[in-house]
Amino acid sequence: MSDIDIEPTDTVDARGAACPGPLMDLIGRVRSASPGDVIVLLSDNDQSLTDVSEWVDETDNELLAIDESGDDYGFYVEVP
Repeated sequence: MSDIDIEPTDTVDARGAACPGPLMDLIGRVRSASPGDVIVLLSDNDQSLTDVSEWVDETDNELLAIDESGDDYGFYVEVP
């Protein structure tokens, strides 16, 4: 990944999973996280760009950053 200076509390590696798998994995991890935790979702599925953005818009979670490196994405989500 690149130069994003965010230290995640946890990582969900969903690379290789078809949608909606990456988002479902992220939601599962967020449900067991504590307020203030930062979870990074690693995905190589382009649909995750839309799925994660729409999901955070519908929830109280905050999308801090999207890190794009080649075919991989890192979505940094903070739990409220």
